[in-house]
Amino acid sequence: MDGIRVGIGGWTYVPWRKNFYPDGLVQRRELEYASRRLSTIEINGTYYGTQKPDIYARWAAETPAGFLFSAKAPRRIMQSRVLARTGGQVDDFLGGITALGDRLGPIVWQFDAGITLDRDDFAAFLDLLPATVDGHALRHVLDVRDPDFMDADALALIRRHAMATVFTDSTRYPSFADVTGDFVYARLMRSQSDIATGYAPADLERWAARARCWADGGEPDDLPRIVPPVEPAKPHTRPSRDVFVYFISAAKERNPAAAMALIERLRR
Repeated sequence: MDGIRVGIGGWTYVPWRKNFYPDGLVQRRELEYASRRLSTIEINGTYYGTQKPDIYARWAAETPAGFLFSAKAPRRIMQSRVLARTGGQVDDFLGGITALGDRLGPIVWQFDAGITLDRDDFAAFLDLLPATVDGHALRHVLDVRDPDFMDADALALIRRHAMATVFTDSTRYPSFADVTGDFVYARLMRSQSDIATGYAPADLERWAARARCWADGGEPDDLPRIVPPVEPAKPHTRPSRDVFVYFISAAKERNPAAAMALIERLRR
């Protein structure tokens, strides 16, 4: 859909067997089913522990052409006391996850709230993140949840590395829509259990419009920012972008329905 992919976090969740997966579908076929109704899935499990390359390759084989995973990097890396010394761990993780082949999308580096980051150490860490591994082009997205760290200087540093930051639709984490890379990564975390589609129809329409704006190279003017926007480029002069939108957390049981409802709006 013009470079816009919409999905959820993970694919194994018991309540989805009542409102998303068909009755009788065996668990080993849940990824196959989900990947044919969504266009991306964020792998959360890698945050807690990596898999062997043959597992990643199997996951890739179960999904259709054009489908993309994003994957969280292991937390042991981002929680290291000295980020600049994690090069070996970074290489080990990326060397394994590239077994996803052409199904590999962005790599998410999540720095949780409560972690104090040193600006120079963080800059040295970004230097460790390669643009390619074994011929696979990589896209890195940074989810820094310390609001005191994310300022204009941090954005400039990340922009110099051509990496993206996470836009979070939530009051729990920093929420800013400053675009720093050539793609956009949004995590929508306001699903409500009393709404069948998680988000109300009007809200889904707004997110469809924002996703189209991002994909067209623009920046929505109704989302919070750290740095005030400059005069936008004219539509015919700005490059298009890939956009990744995930319905994550909140009323998790509603997230597949929210994702499919947004996909339906984008197809219209």
